[in-house]
Amino acid sequence: MLDSKKVTAGSLLIALGIIYGDIGTSPLYVLKAIIHDREITELLVYGGVSCVFWTLVFQTTFKYIFLTLQADNHGEGGVFSLYALVKRHGKWLAIPTILGATTLLADGIITPPISVASAVEGLEKVVPHLPTVPIVIIILSLIFFFQRFGTQKMGAAFGPIMALWFTMLMVLGFSQIIHHPDIIKALSPHYAVQLLTQYPHGFWLLGAVFLATTGAEALYSDLGHCGRQNIRITWVFVKACLMINYLGQAAWLMHQDIPHLDGRNPFYEIMPHWWLIPGIIIATLAAIIASQALISGSYTLIGEAMSLNFWPRVAVRQPTEMKGQIYIPSVNNILWIGCILVVLYFQTSSNMEGSYGFFITLAMLCTTILLSYYLYFIKKWKLWQVGLMSLFFLCIELAFFVTNVIKLEHNWPSLIPAGGIFLSMYAWYYARKVNNKLVKFVDLNKHTTMLSELSEDDNIPKFSTHLVYLTKADRKTQIEEKVVKSIFSKKPKRADVYWFFHINRTNDPYTLAYEVDELLNDKVIRIDLNIGFRMQPKVELYFKRIVKDLVKNKELNLHIRPDGSTRYNPEPDFKFVVIEKFMSVENEFALREGLLLNAYFFLKKLGQSDEEAFGLDKSDVVIEQYPLIYQAARKLDLTRQKG
Repeated sequence: MLDSKKVTAGSLLIALGIIYGDIGTSPLYVLKAIIHDREITELLVYGGVSCVFWTLVFQTTFKYIFLTLQADNHGEGGVFSLYALVKRHGKWLAIPTILGATTLLADGIITPPISVASAVEGLEKVVPHLPTVPIVIIILSLIFFFQRFGTQKMGAAFGPIMALWFTMLMVLGFSQIIHHPDIIKALSPHYAVQLLTQYPHGFWLLGAVFLATTGAEALYSDLGHCGRQNIRITWVFVKACLMINYLGQAAWLMHQDIPHLDGRNPFYEIMPHWWLIPGIIIATLAAIIASQALISGSYTLIGEAMSLNFWPRVAVRQPTEMKGQIYIPSVNNILWIGCILVVLYFQTSSNMEGSYGFFITLAMLCTTILLSYYLYFIKKWKLWQVGLMSLFFLCIELAFFVTNVIKLEHNWPSLIPAGGIFLSMYAWYYARKVNNKLVKFVDLNKHTTMLSELSEDDNIPKFSTHLVYLTKADRKTQIEEKVVKSIFSKKPKRADVYWFFHINRTNDPYTLAYEVDELLNDKVIRIDLNIGFRMQPKVELYFKRIVKDLVKNKELNLHIRPDGSTRYNPEPDFKFVVIEKFMSVENEFALREGLLLNAYFFLKKLGQSDEEAFGLDKSDVVIEQYPLIYQAARKLDLTRQKG
């Protein structure tokens, strides 16, 4: 993983390749979306470019590059990292966090199709009436297919390709500006104000203008991969290249004797004819990189959501040795199916623009809310300063939001997957809250004597030499009541050593440390594993390593079995007991709790089993069922009849 604290030529190149794919490919469609089928006039062109420039200044540069990048959680960024920093200051902050994560995942379904389609549609200049939809589907399918192998090798090429892309943007823009330098006047905010106030329905053009800053969230999400200084330095170059290209496209528009675009794309029109094929290839590669960044970001997002209990546990793979790089098959399949459906439904990049802007404006609004809490409670800004900052950005983002909502009239199907993601996160998070309230804890010290007696009672068959329970108890002297019942009820579970393993999720993304407490010497032992929210728990692997360390340090005596079986197999016999809850028939629910808990158990069935999620070998696991009783039936009209 890139050392985010260092700034070198290599780190800057890697930063170019990792984080600017989305915002870097915006020149492919932004001016085309602003002009659309409107008559090309000075007010429209100059005003459009001016709006793009000041949007990049306020939203991308000031909000994200200057302010939001300060909110790093041990070097990591993104909506969940920001939430981890401020969650103790407001329980309701889970809602904007869920909404922000949902919209970023929806962006992962929209960005690949619009980026790849915008690039491939350039082929129509070379081959008129070329059917681009099948080409886009093939490219997207290949991108998702190769995810399972990891992107470490491909990632090494991303930096040079994006450097070539931005250089091309700058050169193409300059080639037009030098002939028409008057276009630089468009940077004046005067033209932006004129467009919004004097152009007919000018305010609604903000929906298209917003497309220029849609990759700003990625800057923050990839903070941990690139580092604050690498992002800030490369942004100076990236922003210059983007604006030079926008100005070049605007210069071409203002000096053509055409009243309308008639379906043409200014980006490809400013290319020399001899450069079209190489230019389209570079644009397609840049679009693939933009897609890759959003897909990888979606894996990371879901990984964090699972750690913070916003998402059901699903299978996670580590395709390479690179720290932090994960692959989630179920998310890959969801994104792939979603992208293909988007292409089939919308057909062209122009039709996708409405949904694209809508999701990102919501994500930015959620970030503004969380950021205001961070600046007030963590950075200790004064209330009036936080209020002014929040009001400023909320006004801008609400304006963008309103103009993008209008475009959803014909794009409403894109809300369906986003709604499903939101409801899943909401139900899982709040149902776990309800579920956790029902957990009863007891004092473990009151049961250590009985555990010792049970361990030495030869009249009871030995269940295993080492019996391990996962516990949610934060206090080291407590244990769940259901665990005590599991050990002593029905057939008591006799073991040489009783282990209670607690996983503590830390705000530090990559923590991996443990503590050991012997509540009864060599009989009752508790382990607290402190693990970062970006790490995947592999309980059995960690547990056996801890036991090995304890034996090596002579802190633990592995018991010799009196039956002599250790003569043939000296390895200790571990058994992990996993207690799974099920909905008891005794429950009577209020509407909200009933819906939440039923959704929770439904999602739990779709996700990983506990033994898979915690990295336990099935041969070492015993599953027990335990009834969940939220609210038992109070009144039973049951009478006995005389025979």
